[in-house]
Amino acid sequence: MIRFLIFLLFTQSIIADEIRPAFLELTQQSETSYRVLWKRPSQGEAKSTLKLDILFPKSVKIVGVKKISNTNSSIIERYTIEEPKGLIGQTITIKGLETTSSDVLVRSHYLDKETEFIRVLPESPHFQLTHISGFINLVSTYFILGVEHILNGFDHLLFVLALLLLVGNIRVLIWTITAFTLAHTITLMLASLDLIHLSSKAVEATIALSIIFVAAEIVYAMRGKIHLSKKYPWIIAFGFGLIHGLGFAGALKEIGLPQTEIVPSLIFFNVGVEIGQLLFISIVLAIIWLGRKVFKEYTYQIKMAVAYGIGVVATVWFLERVFGLQ
Repeated sequence: MIRFLIFLLFTQSIIADEIRPAFLELTQQSETSYRVLWKRPSQGEAKSTLKLDILFPKSVKIVGVKKISNTNSSIIERYTIEEPKGLIGQTITIKGLETTSSDVLVRSHYLDKETEFIRVLPESPHFQLTHISGFINLVSTYFILGVEHILNGFDHLLFVLALLLLVGNIRVLIWTITAFTLAHTITLMLASLDLIHLSSKAVEATIALSIIFVAAEIVYAMRGKIHLSKKYPWIIAFGFGLIHGLGFAGALKEIGLPQTEIVPSLIFFNVGVEIGQLLFISIVLAIIWLGRKVFKEYTYQIKMAVAYGIGVVATVWFLERVFGLQ
């Protein structure tokens, strides 16, 4: 566990950017014309853009001029293409994807109002439009994205780990995780529907601060100082869960939501987040149970070391994010 924390300390900022997906949206305007939106995420401290390119069939021609815009987290290209044969059934390649840990979410809107979702992975950077859409296609895409997001969201996982160490028994743990789930579901929905707006950088800094707070509460509780967070951890979980939900919403906005299927996309993304969270909790509880059996004489020292480790990692993240606010 301590090695895991050290790994997070030195690699989290690199990995967190690297795994963010790129996004390609194709909107059919006629039998031979498509409007293209291509979003490539930034990565690393220098915020260099992922070196990915779209290789359309050779017969595809760009119509007009590409419009390029920059955000804090990505570069967005907009343009229109013409393909005399149409794109259905033709092979499109994401050049450079095989050298990354990212993937590409492709969303294609057709003239008959159908929408197709495709995930392009590094091990297979080629895909074809099939004009096959439907509810199952959407559900599987956003469910998997939710699972992957939480399992790659090291700050969210570290907060959950801290909650597990703070809580004393299973019954209280269930209430605590339920409160956290309810809270981040509320703000995920509200922010994704553009009903609330907060700076993503401020949200990320506050998430790091929430981890520092819970880590400190673990240490206080182990020293016999029982605060409100130890007596009623679900209150703390709910309060900070509202902030973590905004973090989930930021990631979902980067991916994009289909305008005609916003609600089911949100629901199944959140279901994926919850399944991933439960998987992580199960693994941690198994490790804790095993640790108590094998290292029962050193349980106190190990728990204290992990609490301090969590606090150190979160403090580094907090300072990085605060200094990055300007």
